[in-house]
Amino acid sequence: MNSLWLSHFTATSSIGRGLGQTLAALHQRRAGLTPCAFDTVDLETFIGEVAGVDEVQLPAHLADYDCRNNRLALLGLMQDGFADAVHAAIAKYGAQRIGVFLGTSTSGILQTELAYRHRDATTGAFPADFIYGTTHNTFSVADFTRHYFGLSGPAVVVSSACSSSAKVFASARRMMAAGLIDAALVGGVDSLCLTTLYGFNSLGLISEQACRPFDAQRNGISIGEAAAFALLERTPEYLDADAVLLLGTGESSDAYHMSSPHPEGLGARMAMQDALKMAGLKPADIDYINLHGTATQSNDAAEGKAVTAIFGAGTLCSSTKGATGHTLGAAGGVEAVICALALQHGLLPAGLNTRQLDPTLDLDYLLENREQPVKHVLSNSFGFGGTNCSLIFGRADNS
Repeated sequence: MNSLWLSHFTATSSIGRGLGQTLAALHQRRAGLTPCAFDTVDLETFIGEVAGVDEVQLPAHLADYDCRNNRLALLGLMQDGFADAVHAAIAKYGAQRIGVFLGTSTSGILQTELAYRHRDATTGAFPADFIYGTTHNTFSVADFTRHYFGLSGPAVVVSSACSSSAKVFASARRMMAAGLIDAALVGGVDSLCLTTLYGFNSLGLISEQACRPFDAQRNGISIGEAAAFALLERTPEYLDADAVLLLGTGESSDAYHMSSPHPEGLGARMAMQDALKMAGLKPADIDYINLHGTATQSNDAAEGKAVTAIFGAGTLCSSTKGATGHTLGAAGGVEAVICALALQHGLLPAGLNTRQLDPTLDLDYLLENREQPVKHVLSNSFGFGGTNCSLIFGRADNS
């Protein structure tokens, strides 16, 4: 199975709901990062918050799944006719032949944080309406999604930190290649919570300003939230020229350190090389790289070295986290959608907030948008513990 077709895709983040708003924000170089005013958080930092999540109402029969993460998931599923596309796929393949593969990092942990505030003063018991299994539980978002659509095929959640919703593309591809399913709903959802904000702050990784990937003075991440989804199907004989295909996936686990990457980007190199090999492409065939680019000193340095080792200094690249923030377990899905938009619209998005590129890194980094034909793109997602994933997408007329 050489390629898979992204027959439908959508993303909702701080820069917009759905493809139209997302594309407009990229064209206009508009960031979604604002000073943090989330819940009770008292940190001087910027976040990428999605407006209106708390107003989303889950269907009555799925009320037990109510939490910020699943509300954000539903908000994302409602965009760009994506839910209609899933229903059409069910009619075509059957509910049992469609898999659900979603990535998340913290899942519905905010619901547990809220429950802790309302524990019984005497016994310490959680409030009666707190249901761990359908909210905080990592599998919750996939279980909610499969019940929302009435799907009965395999359902999997990948929680490998910031590579989570890139790795789901590889998981779905393997299951389709095995003949167990005919289509897959893939993507990722991660929502804001106190654990990640204070946790990254305790590691000294939170920036006091909007993050500046690959800037000489970069000093940390800006946490965001997002929901992104794609429907993967086998590639039909005839497709529109601008249809988007998944051509290659590469995964590695270098396990160098719990929270720091290998200083030479060893695992990142392995993931990119494996993705190129699967896609049958050479480094020179890649027109644009959407970098993981978190804006921490060590992560950007390691990724920069890995990219240069494979691609040299001439491949256009940028990190879009200066626009969306780092959406953690949803980052791979969001950036896959941004890559799909780049392929369809010939837009290579600039890295926002970056003023002076780190002179120690030899990258052809985009400080301004570039509009040109794009044939093949690569998207990187690297997580804590050395879990790495690279994806390659291409246009149907060039694959």
